[in-house]
Parts: sequence; C-alpha cells; structure tokens
Amino acid sequence: MSTSAAAADAGNAGGRLRIAILISGAGSNMAAIARACAEERIAATVVQVIADRDSAAGIALAGSLGLPAQIIAAAQFADQSAFEGALESALQHHGAELIVLAGFMRVLSAPFVHRHAGRLLNIHPSLLPKHKGLHTHRRVLRAGEREHGASVHFVTAELDDGPVICQARLQIAFAESEQQLAARIRRLEHRIYPAVIGLFAAGRLQLHGNTVLLDGQPLPAPLLEDDNDAPLHAHT
Repeated sequence: MSTSAAAADAGNAGGRLRIAILISGAGSNMAAIARACAEERIAATVVQVIADRDSAAGIALAGSLGLPAQIIAAAQFADQSAFEGALESALQHHGAELIVLAGFMRVLSAPFVHRHAGRLLNIHPSLLPKHKGLHTHRRVLRAGEREHGASVHFVTAELDDGPVICQARLQIAFAESEQQLAARIRRLEHRIYPAVIGLFAAGRLQLHGNTVLLDGQPLPAPLLEDDNDAPLHAHT
C-alpha cells in the first residue's frame, strides 16, 4: 500500500490516528498536540512520547499529561544504526501510524526516513526555505528581517528540506529580543502543528512523491496562517 493510501485509510477507518511524538527538550509542541487530541479537536491519540536524551524535560511533562513516555538515549548506543533500531522497535510496538518530530534535535538517517516517507512530520522555526538549521531567531534578527515564522513539513533525508505543508508568519517588532521572538513563534507553532496533524488524521493530507496533496489535489503553496486567530487558508 502506498503511503498516501495508508494515510487516507488511517483517517477514514473510523478510529483515531495513532501518533508517536519524538522530543529532545521541553516538549511544548508535544503538549499542544496532546491537548488537541484530548479535547478531540483532532481525531488522533498520542500512543508514545520518546526522548533521545536523558535530560529531556518533556518526559516529565508527558507523564503529567498521562501520556506513555520513554527515553531511548542515543548516547547509550554504539552508533546511529543501533539507536534507530531501538527507536524502530518502540514505534512498531506501539503501532504508530504517524511520527511527529517536536523539537527532536537528532538528524534521522536516510534509510529511516525512507521507511516512513509520508508518515513523518517536523516543525521548524523559520519560513522555509529560509534559515534551515539552528538558532533561527537569532539569525533572523541579525539579518534585520522584518518577517519571521514557522513551517510544518514532511520529513525527507535532507535537513529541514521536505515539502512544506503549512506556514505561520508574523511581523518582527521594533527592538524585539531573541527570547521575545521565540515565545511569539512558539505560540504560532502550537496552533499550526495540531491543525496539520488534524488534516492528516482526517485523511485529507498525503504526500505523493515530493508533492503535498490536500483533498486529493496538489497544494500549490503552503497553507498560511498570520499572527491572528484566523484559520489556515490558501497562500495568495
């Protein structure tokens, strides 16, 4: 079965999409997604939260939300292949249908990504393709840019380079600090990530090759949300 067909079946089978969330840090996006599931704003269930480091504060947060959580510390494995083997076993054990990277700071190998093509999402704090990689808020401010945002995309083997599904953007305020900007971007992330997962869970969102399909039609540009309470809309 193709990944697009699998996504459609997951959304239309009458059950809830089974999500695994991978984290490395505080887990704020994980919590936003979990709350959206608990409030039935999206037809999904978080079946597992996995952290790749012992210091991830998000594991305690997951526990407080009643989510099954575990640490698979990459540092305890001989190499990336061994780590990803343990990760794969955990995902299969919990029957994860969608893998959500939420502040997961480890680059996954091409074989792992290819195995899960079309079922692997990430959120990145920039308006991709601008500012791939780390320290995006700092780089945006140093460049003197007036607009910033966040992007949800399907994961490919290239870092922060998969097809973009949705973006949220805001105008940078005069004399705004890196910390202030990061907090504003985080609030946008907490809106658009659950919204995109909801589209996937409903069987409306698929990946066909390198093309994002929404309701079976190619998405000509990422869905867009500005810094307000308006719903996602087509990019114009």
